[in-house]
Amino acid sequence: MIFGYARVSTDGQSVNAQVAVLRKHGAGKVFREVASGAKTDRSQLRRVIDQFDAGDVLMVTRLDRLARSTRDMLNTLAAIADRKAGFRSLNDAWADTTTSHGLLMLTVLGGLAEFERDLIRARTSEGRERAKARGVKMGRKPRLTDHQKREAIRRRDIDGEPVREIARSYNVSHSTISRLIA
Repeated sequence: MIFGYARVSTDGQSVNAQVAVLRKHGAGKVFREVASGAKTDRSQLRRVIDQFDAGDVLMVTRLDRLARSTRDMLNTLAAIADRKAGFRSLNDAWADTTTSHGLLMLTVLGGLAEFERDLIRARTSEGRERAKARGVKMGRKPRLTDHQKREAIRRRDIDGEPVREIARSYNVSHSTISRLIA
């Protein structure tokens, strides 16, 4: 089955023109949505993908109706492919996973995006290591000072005070106190 997906960004716009084009090109059921393309959690898009069976196709009028960023587009296309379904953009002939050429183009784009993610991950890791070498502490600041930790351990282990009461007095969770090592 061919499913259509029509999306506009604001309430003042209408999806009717998109719906007419999608129906003209064979969409049996069209899902309509008013949501920003920058928003990755779009309920109607999720609904249509959840309904896919193997061999179904999602059709949009233009690629920007599906996603605004390359990463979002590739994630959405991966979700479609996971359901053994295809994708087709009417105004972007190269974005058609139902043809060999379109699948090749989207595979190349996916490879480039993965390469970019790996480069970003490597640069981030190198930056983190340089910061650690300069003595920068990573992560969240400790909720308890060293003195408070020693006092909490004494109250827990020596005085036998309940962990939840100790935690409440320091305004932390009981697991924070439980994890303290004497």
